[in-house]
Amino acid sequence: MTSSQRIELVCPAGSLPALKTAIDHGADCVYLGFKDATNARNFTGLNFDPAQMREGIAYAHARRRKVLLALNTYPQTANWAGWTAAVDRAAEFGIDAVILADPGLMAYAAKTHPQLRLHLSVQGSATSYEAINFYHERFGIQRAVLPRVLSMAQVEQVVGRTPVEIEVFGFGGLCVMVEGRCALSAYATGESPNCNGACSPGKHVRWEQTPQGMETRLNGILIDRFGEHERAGYPTLCKGRFEVNDETYYAIEEPTSLNTLEMLPELARVGVAAIKIEGRQRSPAYVAQVTKVWRAALDRVAVDPAGFHALPAWMAELNKVSEGQSHTLGAYYRPWK
Repeated sequence: MTSSQRIELVCPAGSLPALKTAIDHGADCVYLGFKDATNARNFTGLNFDPAQMREGIAYAHARRRKVLLALNTYPQTANWAGWTAAVDRAAEFGIDAVILADPGLMAYAAKTHPQLRLHLSVQGSATSYEAINFYHERFGIQRAVLPRVLSMAQVEQVVGRTPVEIEVFGFGGLCVMVEGRCALSAYATGESPNCNGACSPGKHVRWEQTPQGMETRLNGILIDRFGEHERAGYPTLCKGRFEVNDETYYAIEEPTSLNTLEMLPELARVGVAAIKIEGRQRSPAYVAQVTKVWRAALDRVAVDPAGFHALPAWMAELNKVSEGQSHTLGAYYRPWK
């Protein structure tokens, strides 16, 4: 990857309407998952059955866009066949790439469908070029999604020392997990996001209006209580407000979104191949709003990287859909490193 190459915009598609919205508003690729535990956004009402998957792929390909399939949870011995069947379906449907985390499943895909393009998921937690090169040499991966824990200098080091395309997260919600290793939700519900595909599964979520406000609970655990005019968030443990030493606050992490729009010239300079927008659990309206802004910004930086700056109108639009209506550069900005 060189800085002269165009950066791909990879957008979330939690449903067929979201897929079409992303394509219509300028996504180069969409990423999606089946309606089961093979992907890390296994939420009720989201994702694609086989017929929807075929329709979505046809819609994207007719417009010369790509569809990437996330198969990025970790299968167990008892359900191994379900994950390999998903790889087989992906190949049969003509998917442009599968995004995998489990090395065993990667070996199966490389051996059974050698023509199938493989991407290493962020759930694979590969933070070094040595790890990425291993997956390239062993399984032939062509792209890796970096975890959101690296500084810009570290991203540049990885890009410069691997033949693998590097994809980074550009916008969307953050959490405290070390990518692909979330244990908080499993602690509360007994279901692991890494194997079952859902953080805070819907069947464990309760919303209740009380005299003290709207309460949200996860498997009976009080996660938050919202006042009359507050926007009630989904009850995830890492974003809850808890009482500590007689004070109630975001004791683990305040809700905020990653937003690297102002770093686009730098991301282009170091040679990242693609920027991913987080949010398969979000609405088509969110997908439209975010995709439109990022399409405009990527087009602008492609023709004038030196003169690029993030327009206030772009930032205002993104802040409307940011968690807590705030944003951060996250780990990318670490001037002391």
